[in-house]
Amino acid sequence: MNEQANIDLVKQGYDAFAKGDIPRLLGYFAQDIEWTLPKVEGIDFTGKRRGLSQVAEFFKLMNDAQDTREFLADEYIAQGDRVVVLGHCSFTVKATGADYSDEWTHVFTISGGKVSKFKEYSDTHKAALAYQPRAGAAMGAGAGATPRPPIH
Repeated sequence: MNEQANIDLVKQGYDAFAKGDIPRLLGYFAQDIEWTLPKVEGIDFTGKRRGLSQVAEFFKLMNDAQDTREFLADEYIAQGDRVVVLGHCSFTVKATGADYSDEWTHVFTISGGKVSKFKEYSDTHKAALAYQPRAGAAMGAGAGATPRPPIH
């Protein structure tokens, strides 16, 4: 595939994600896809995965853990079999109620018309803070703890 076709493939994947159509999204991936996010302690959907079933599990766990308020790709850069996407996002963590926003970079490798590798780069510290239980919620009112404000 040429670079523009690779960008188009990745854009179709983002469109499927935006519409919540995970089965269609998975159709753009190779059976043995390598899926890598930085591992963040306490966030079950982070880390490395391989194969469509593990990537499907990623999307389920992520959806169970947080609500997406915004997720936008801002720029696409292609060279050879790679597509790099720069974007930004905002989420609300269901367990803590904390909001967080971040900028991210996604690197896709395309092989045989399918995404064979995916790697995300993001600010894991922001996510880790948003997933930490709030002291006030854990200790209860009047226990001397001050709840942290949402992280933006």
